[in-house]
Amino acid sequence: MIVNFSTRFDRLTMFAEPALALLGMLGHSARVPGAILAVELPSALARLRAALDESGHVPSPAPVAKPDDEEGTAQRDPPINLATRAVPLVAMIERAIAGASDLMWDR
Repeated sequence: MIVNFSTRFDRLTMFAEPALALLGMLGHSARVPGAILAVELPSALARLRAALDESGHVPSPAPVAKPDDEEGTAQRDPPINLATRAVPLVAMIERAIAGASDLMWDR
């Protein structure tokens, strides 16, 4: 499953597991669809940055395993940490703040 983030200026698609973790760090529930109003984005971004400083080194939640990989035999790339996964979302939020746009997400 994926989550689509959007503002008036950008669109970003992310796997649901890291997207929901980042939504929690923004101080929002993991409900999809959802939105954060433009006036609330600066404080949400501050919460996200503080959470990433504290636990951004944690590997991003892994997508659910595919049925054909039940025994874990497929080669997997090393996990990407949440701080790295958050980079495009942080940039998107910064542009939204600069342009007074809301941040919305849906499936």
